[in-house]
Amino acid sequence: MTFPLQKTEELGLDRPTFIWTINLSYRGDRGASAEPGDLTSVYGTIPGRWLPMAAAARGAGLAEERDGRWYLTEKGRGLAAAMHEAARAHYATLTPLPKDELAELARLLDRAFLAAAKAVEHGVRLHTPFAVGYRGDDPPAVGSFAQLDAAIYGLWQIRDDCHIAAWRASGRSGPEVEVLTRLWRDEAADDAALADLLTHQRPEDVSATVKRLRKDGLVEPTALKTTAAGASARQKIEDETDRLFFTPWPQDVGAKGSWIAEKLIEVNSALG
Repeated sequence: MTFPLQKTEELGLDRPTFIWTINLSYRGDRGASAEPGDLTSVYGTIPGRWLPMAAAARGAGLAEERDGRWYLTEKGRGLAAAMHEAARAHYATLTPLPKDELAELARLLDRAFLAAAKAVEHGVRLHTPFAVGYRGDDPPAVGSFAQLDAAIYGLWQIRDDCHIAAWRASGRSGPEVEVLTRLWRDEAADDAALADLLTHQRPEDVSATVKRLRKDGLVEPTALKTTAAGASARQKIEDETDRLFFTPWPQDVGAKGSWIAEKLIEVNSALG
């Protein structure tokens, strides 16, 4: 889409500030605060990483701070609405599946989102409310890529909340779980590579977390790999995330899980 490129140039913004502004629009009238999971990453250890973007957005007249919370100005809301319209116009040109299949895929995933959004077991909902703001007015149905996009975004936010609930129940912090996850996936060969993967954490915090995980027997003493106990602990978090996420789905939607997966692969391939 050309709209973000045009607007960043027109407003003199960098890409992170533009994205920060659009993301703030999903908070709606309640605005946003520096609490973890809102403007601050629930997995981060660097306070105030968002402040330069907020300052730039305020300088461009797009956002304002009132009583410790951030809100879009009228100009900011106009930018977000225009972005929403540009996205919908772009989505209308996309036909990654035959119309009847796209309609069925969107309908099924939208039903999953609506059911999961009402589930009461997730605990604190940090991100699910963002999905409502992202949708705006209900997207057009009947073969609409916009409906599919809204459903997938919504399920992504619900999955985030399920994952947060799962690792909080394990007694670990967000930064600890992020480090454990990287090692569980065998993504870092050495300390420098691990720090490069976790740019929202200070290197000294990453090192301290690895030390704690080793002390707890979850990471190998001389390698950046999970022990059997560490792999089991991380898998339990994933299993609980899946349970919280999928349990509310309507049974007839779940019964079509293989078809949904197949069609999502086709969508990704067509858009790739």
